[in-house]
Amino acid sequence: MTLLIIIIVLALIFDFINGFHDAANSIATIVSTKVLTPVQAVIWAAFFNVMAFWIFELHVADTIAKTVKTDAISLEVIFAGLCAAIIWNLITWWMGIPSSSSHTLIGGFAGAAISHAGFGVVKMDVVLPILLFIVAAPVIGMLVSYIISVIMLWLSRKGNPYKLNNTFKGLQLLSSALFSLGHGGNDAQKVMGIIAAALVVYANQHPDSVPQWMEVIRVGGKIKHIPSWVVMGCYSAIGFGTLFGGWKIVKTMGTKITKMSPFEGVAAETAGAITLFTTAELGIPVSTTHTITGSIIGVGLTKRISAVRWGVTINLLWAWLLTIPISGLFAAGFYWLLKVFSIVAN
Repeated sequence: MTLLIIIIVLALIFDFINGFHDAANSIATIVSTKVLTPVQAVIWAAFFNVMAFWIFELHVADTIAKTVKTDAISLEVIFAGLCAAIIWNLITWWMGIPSSSSHTLIGGFAGAAISHAGFGVVKMDVVLPILLFIVAAPVIGMLVSYIISVIMLWLSRKGNPYKLNNTFKGLQLLSSALFSLGHGGNDAQKVMGIIAAALVVYANQHPDSVPQWMEVIRVGGKIKHIPSWVVMGCYSAIGFGTLFGGWKIVKTMGTKITKMSPFEGVAAETAGAITLFTTAELGIPVSTTHTITGSIIGVGLTKRISAVRWGVTINLLWAWLLTIPISGLFAAGFYWLLKVFSIVAN
């Protein structure tokens, strides 16, 4: 029980770090366009992160919980995966790299599980769509934001520039709120899935001593109920984390990819929200970082190809591609250390 409690605490810490690491996703555009101050923006985003509690079903949490075979892993595996994910998130936050917290968590979880029981423990039918959406999510965000930008340009072609700018400032409050809802509904659920997996593993190991408040209910192989304290705890943790912001990453996302105006902010955030809401409904855990980055690139392309700073974008792409394998290696290392110290202790 002690290790289970430690895992739950670590998962909530990761969720908190996810909040301030990925706060840039929700607030970078609205800060860079000066619609809200940084403090106002993080409060706005944090509020809607938590509001996702009442909007989304547990499809993404179910997918994460099924990433590996819970009957073939131990609590030590989940512990090692979480430690790796936390460290990689802190490293990328410190360096101002908007990497994916989602893929950090998945890479850590899978890497530790493989060290424990081999590659067969990973459910590739679940993992492959996640890997596919490393590329698909930013591309979808880019295409949707480009289409939205073109439509808005056509609709506002005869408008007064000053009035239009004020209109888009108002609309950006709505678009950023929608994106923050998607961020909360997508990213908080990933941590719910990890905690649910830990509860299931504990139940497998102690089938006669699981209290009702720890029960995870599956119907037809899908998670239909996670204890309410887990759900609310995860949404609250990501909301509090967002309040602390991630200013280095805000600078990268809001100014270094392309110059942003309220018009572009509305298009990018709306495209990101559409992508996140759709994938959350399908149960596909995508990266909010990848999604909003692709959306920002899409609005930049409506001006001209050179409006996008491709050097920065390529550096981000490398970080995305390396996140899962590096997190997996970190987790494997942590799991190996756990085994060594366990042997020494015995």
